Amino acid sequence: MKIAVLSRSDSYYSTQRLLEAGTSRGHEMERIDYVKSHMFIGTGEGDVSIGSEQKSYLDAVIPRIGATKTFYGAAVVRQFETCGAYSINPSIAIVRARDKLRSLQILSKHNVNIPKTAFACTPENVNSIIENVGGPPVIIKLLEGTQGIGVVLADTYKAAKSVIEAFYGMKVNILIQEFIKEAKSSDLRTIVIGGKVVASMMRRGDESDFRSNLHRGGKGEKVKLTKEEKAIAIAASKAMNLPFCGVDMLRSARGPLILEVNSSPGLEGIETVTGVDVASKVIEFIEKDSSKRKRDSVGA
Repeated sequence: MKIAVLSRSDSYYSTQRLLEAGTSRGHEMERIDYVKSHMFIGTGEGDVSIGSEQKSYLDAVIPRIGATKTFYGAAVVRQFETCGAYSINPSIAIVRARDKLRSLQILSKHNVNIPKTAFACTPENVNSIIENVGGPPVIIKLLEGTQGIGVVLADTYKAAKSVIEAFYGMKVNILIQEFIKEAKSSDLRTIVIGGKVVASMMRRGDESDFRSNLHRGGKGEKVKLTKEEKAIAIAASKAMNLPFCGVDMLRSARGPLILEVNSSPGLEGIETVTGVDVASKVIEFIEKDSSKRKRDSVGA
């Protein structure tokens, strides 16, 4: 197969691993900087090109779309889909996953357990919102934040109200979410591929920081998930229509709670901690799923 990893740089660990894994399984692999590409759209025809080189010959693409380039990156993925290429994650699912509010609404609709969350535009009573999610402490998140950036823990009503009003004054969208004390500054990152949990780790935050992101100084360690945790990770993947994703969850007193479903999970941390060759499992799934879809389309 001719497979492209849509990524901004060859130097990214995840990009390197996917290219290596595909090559080792006999595929023609290449990286495409989706931001430098352009699309041609005509009646009944279309293409994706870089300079004068057309890329419509590809059999499959693996999107590694950066958070700041979601709109354009998803459009490129959509154009490849229009041209007949297989994408491991659909373009529409990538867009939905990047919207924290929309993701929570989708998960809620599919009865996937999530933390209590509030969203408002110009609330008349900030205290009532804080109370609705369990009262202080609360987590306040920027909708556009990534890797733990734009996430604040407010311990008191006064602190929460001050932060919330400050964010509203800046005209930014935020979520107010319950604080799960028993999680003890840790969360679970699980990789789901094709409806199966393939690797999991626990991320523990630095002692001085409630956030567990590895980018914020957190540490990862191998962990064995319970049946309930595996089931909810798979349910979240299916609800978001993301065959390949990273599912982040908390261990709470009322069971696992889904925080986020990442359409472009990093591989370095999870592969290093678990020793699992996640990249090869991604390629294996593409081989099987793309072939199945071709057979189904022929038989339709």
